[in-house]
Amino acid sequence: MREASFLSKNEKKWRKVESILDKNNELSTEESVDLFIELTDDLSYARTHYSESVSTRYLNALTGGIHQKISKGKKEKLERIVRFWKYEVPLTIAKHHKQLLYSFLVFMLAVLIGAVSTHYDETFPRVILGDEYVDMTIENIEKGEPMAVYGHSESNSMFLNITFNNIRVSFLTFMCGILFSLGSYYFLFYNGIMLGAFQYFFFQKGVLVQSLLSIWIHGTIEISSIIVAGAAGIVLGNGLLFPGTLPRKASLVKSGKAGVKIIIGLVPLFVIAGFLESFITRLTDSPLFFKLLIIGGSLVFIIWYFIIYPIQLRKKSIK
Repeated sequence: MREASFLSKNEKKWRKVESILDKNNELSTEESVDLFIELTDDLSYARTHYSESVSTRYLNALTGGIHQKISKGKKEKLERIVRFWKYEVPLTIAKHHKQLLYSFLVFMLAVLIGAVSTHYDETFPRVILGDEYVDMTIENIEKGEPMAVYGHSESNSMFLNITFNNIRVSFLTFMCGILFSLGSYYFLFYNGIMLGAFQYFFFQKGVLVQSLLSIWIHGTIEISSIIVAGAAGIVLGNGLLFPGTLPRKASLVKSGKAGVKIIIGLVPLFVIAGFLESFITRLTDSPLFFKLLIIGGSLVFIIWYFIIYPIQLRKKSIK
């Protein structure tokens, strides 16, 4: 193809790109990538057939400009993601620490009820956890392997199933807050009773310490995240119950956005908890120091990220 024909065929497209770059117009990542691919094809052709021409230098400049837009878009997207977890989630949590406290207190009350119920009725765990699970656990305890249940499944499939289930439970706990917060309170109460019965059952069998050192490797993050998800649901329900000076619909939308932000902020924690449960909890013979390090580190992070850091950020934002 003659260079004049090549220029005539592509001039309209190149002028459009030049106009975008001159005016610094915003493009979506998909649009930028499509243009970049087309321009690199044109540049490759030009370098092959008109290596020393002005057209080649012109195309090289256009391609470089679009590449910068792609790089800038990726950088801004990464900065937006970092900003979300570094500032937006903690600041939203800071505004709703009262709901977080309510969620924690309801959950702990349910844990106590579950433990006391198991103390006075040894069949209670069967009602909550199911006969199959209780019988299997008793069999494992008698074999001297109380935590053997965590080693039965293949790690990768276990990780996917656990992570998906944890995310599903957290979203369900949040969304049921639309039922005037009662739905979230129900899930908190049910999970708390289950945990209380579960741990007291191990206490009755004389393997409480072993269970604590294994289960709380992943449970510290998992249980804390469920409590936070409950708080998000309470925030949602309170928007409907207590609109204040806002119209009820506007209040619900505002509280819903805050709750969604909290729930999305929990997703990485559920992934981490799923990884720990699938790959680390099963290592029942791990050194005590290793287990305490994970449990203690998880607890410190949860307290810092959901309590201390949000308070610090809010104080800075007020100044």
